[in-house]
Amino acid sequence: FPVDVATAGQATIGGMAGNNSAGARSIRYGIMADNVRSIDGVLADGTELHFGYTPPALANLSDDSHNQRYRDLVTRVRSLYARERDELDAHVPRLLRNVAGYNLHRVSLDGHNMAELLIGSEGTLAFFTEIELALAPLPVSRALGVCHFPDLRSAMDSVRHIVELNPTAVELIDRTLLDLARENAAFSRALSSFIQGAPDAVLLVEFSGDTPDDTRRGLRDLAALMSSMGFPGAVVKAEDQALQQRIWSVRKAGLNIVMSMKGERKPVSFIEDCTVPLEHLAEYTDRLTDIFGTYGTTGTFYAHASVGCLHIRPMLNLKDEKDVATMRAIASDVHEAVSEFNGSHSGEHGDGLLRSEFLEAALGTSIVQAFGDLKRCFDPRGLFNPGKIVGASRMDDRSLFRYRPGYAASHPAPVLDWSEWGGFTGAVEMCNNNGACRKLTGGVMCPSYRVTGSEQHVTRGRANSLRLALTGQLGADALSAREMYETMDLCIGCKACRSECPTGVDMARMKIEFLHHYHRRHGLSLRDRLTAYLPRYAPWLARLPLLANARDGVPLLDKLSEKVVGFTARRQLPAWRRDWYRPTSNVRERSGRAVVLFVDTFNTYFEPDNARAAKHVLERAGYSVAVPHPVDARPLCCGRTFLNAGLVEEAKSEARRLITTLEPFLQRGLPVIGLEPSCLLTLRDEVPAMMPGELATALAKSACTVEEFLAREAEAGRLDVTFAAIEPSAALVHGHCHQKAFNLMDTVERVLALIPGLTVSHIESGCCGMAGSFGYEAEHYDLSMRMAEVDLLPAVRRSAPETWVVADGTSCRRQIFDGTGREAVH
Repeated sequence: FPVDVATAGQATIGGMAGNNSAGARSIRYGIMADNVRSIDGVLADGTELHFGYTPPALANLSDDSHNQRYRDLVTRVRSLYARERDELDAHVPRLLRNVAGYNLHRVSLDGHNMAELLIGSEGTLAFFTEIELALAPLPVSRALGVCHFPDLRSAMDSVRHIVELNPTAVELIDRTLLDLARENAAFSRALSSFIQGAPDAVLLVEFSGDTPDDTRRGLRDLAALMSSMGFPGAVVKAEDQALQQRIWSVRKAGLNIVMSMKGERKPVSFIEDCTVPLEHLAEYTDRLTDIFGTYGTTGTFYAHASVGCLHIRPMLNLKDEKDVATMRAIASDVHEAVSEFNGSHSGEHGDGLLRSEFLEAALGTSIVQAFGDLKRCFDPRGLFNPGKIVGASRMDDRSLFRYRPGYAASHPAPVLDWSEWGGFTGAVEMCNNNGACRKLTGGVMCPSYRVTGSEQHVTRGRANSLRLALTGQLGADALSAREMYETMDLCIGCKACRSECPTGVDMARMKIEFLHHYHRRHGLSLRDRLTAYLPRYAPWLARLPLLANARDGVPLLDKLSEKVVGFTARRQLPAWRRDWYRPTSNVRERSGRAVVLFVDTFNTYFEPDNARAAKHVLERAGYSVAVPHPVDARPLCCGRTFLNAGLVEEAKSEARRLITTLEPFLQRGLPVIGLEPSCLLTLRDEVPAMMPGELATALAKSACTVEEFLAREAEAGRLDVTFAAIEPSAALVHGHCHQKAFNLMDTVERVLALIPGLTVSHIESGCCGMAGSFGYEAEHYDLSMRMAEVDLLPAVRRSAPETWVVADGTSCRRQIFDGTGREAVH
């Protein structure tokens, strides 16, 4: 289906038909009204009708009541069209991208498709139950040319020439969007693969054809055209499909990337899909910039440039009454400019609450009155979606705003540092409801939603609940209410939203903040205490391994444990090792080849072989390895278990202890190498948020996983070690969620590639579902296994028995063993 909107991963066919969507390739394939054959719908009185092509003569329709109603509708619609034909010809912009009002201009006395009239009606005329689509063959070959421009105007001025090359798409990305994408972990690496230097704007120009020669010819013509316009060498060619997908991922996320801007002023969408003829596009862009400057603001630009449709969002704070007034003034000025250029104020997103009131100024009183008559033909009582297109409210009616008068946050002082977002509420408000978290395949976000399908258990649902609680809209003390706990309970802290959400909503950190306030009010359960305080009692319990492991060695004790503590009897707990890792005294390092190995609680007491192996590999590679430990002899801890229970003060205590011990090494700039992703990456992420300062920042910069360090050293030619071939010679890799959130999985594969003859393949999996203690908790066990069964466990079962299964997370390795019986290795 060729109407490929940017939000295709979340959009619905019904919604796209409702607002007459378009997508990037409309210059080739048209918009929804061009690609829907028929609609089955229900009118407001319950009548079910089939809307499709209707010939000039209606006599052939049978006389049953449904056809009589349909014939009556068609007759009245054609009568309205005949009445307004001259006005429609005079005032409806002749643009591909014009979806303002009802599609009365698509009616014809010579026969027409009634479905086209319903497209773009925004649910005001009928409720659609079935939609028949016109499909198009997939192109055999596609290629992209990324055209770089030193300024926005030259990019806009070139579009009218580029479209003569017959591309399938020409899309604009401006400097603001590029800069924001560089700050987003999910897009920064993609940008580096196709952006050269620091352009002020780029145009993504796509060519499609029956053969690769067709698309290569398009790229050659594009490069020649750019040179003739004074931009030689300004085209990056992308013929590889994977590279094209990376490029499109940035453009498709454009709306949400610009919404990731921090601060009170946000890009606001109220003039964002105005469309003008291509010959006026550059001048229109200049006019917009001038209008924004007049009102003391700026705007972001990205566009379906091929059809003159600009997505523009001025920077405003809609909590501020002055900026609300500014919004209306800008809208009036921009709509006046659009009319001057014979454009449309609604190019693809419909009219809705924002633009319906401007239809009369744009199209004239007579046409708008005809829209009212049309609405009454279908829905005499005005029951369907009132206030859209017909009977519009004012676009600045604040009772309809997300931020209504009196909107304000009132909550306890936050325990983490949220200054980057202007406070905890500002961080929560980063969610703009785009719904990227509601995906079922690809990436990791959001694991609980993938198995429950519930809005309550998706990042967006949690963010909205937090926002309503923080602003008093859910009643007093809602932030620490039991209902809020139930909403946050299935957030497993995977951090996927941190990188995969286009606006960077960090729900894992928000859950820590929430749990801090919740447990201060309600206290901790025994299970919470046992899990959180593990690093404190571990040195003592490790001395009594028989007692420590008795729960899984004495019959029925596991079932008693489940009843009393809440750990499921359906899996064994991690086994305490007799030979737990005991660091020797600090090594005096050789200058220039020294590293610090941070051995976390889990690898110290449960899997000490990992720590020994890491130390061995680093020493064989020529590094002297210090394994620091503080004077009180208790091993260092990142505070992860405390954070998972919201015990931020205890986590801060561990962080201070860690920083104090590591300070001499940090002052020398030594890398701090870790083994457990969740622990090591806590040093990068949560420690600076708990206790901002120079040393915490230095620790965050120095902290790296062992794979990161080895891959970096190998790339720089400093890794003085040769690896031997091994049997078996195939490895299947599953990534820990935090590794994925920090884009570290390529380093795992690069290090494994150092082993001669080893074939490395990657499991396209989401979260393993174990998530620290989550999968051990009786009430979460089933859900944990369902998460694992989405991708991970089936992939492991399909692999050959002799294949190495590689997983760097201790939780991941345990889940793989419990679900398949296979031993995974770090």
